[in-house]
Amino acid sequence: MALQIPPNCDLTLGLVCVEKSTPGTTTWQLRVDERFTNPAGVMQGGLLSAALDSAMGASAVSAQRGRKVFVANTEMKVSFIRPATVGTLLRVVATVLKAGRVICFVEAKAHDEGGALLATASSTYLVKER
Repeated sequence: MALQIPPNCDLTLGLVCVEKSTPGTTTWQLRVDERFTNPAGVMQGGLLSAALDSAMGASAVSAQRGRKVFVANTEMKVSFIRPATVGTLLRVVATVLKAGRVICFVEAKAHDEGGALLATASSTYLVKER
């Protein structure tokens, strides 16, 4: 098996995959850092969206069961439920709802370490052969 190197966007966010044994589902963690806050002192929504997108994209690829593909996000909706504050350990779970050969529908949820729901996302990915 080849060494998998995380993409720069995941490294920048400190996003780490902690579970990927089930095709179509991945679980990630990241700790909210001061660098990610907006003027209100909570995690900026675009950065939380980026974490949700990375998790969903990885799940979309894993659902292709060995096909060598890349995926491109064609649309995404995010709902922010509660703020993510500095020091919070976020857990993001992304699950494929339907994996087609060309289009993949995915959802994700971000929780804090206490289990409180912070954000949800849904997205459609275009699947292309590598």
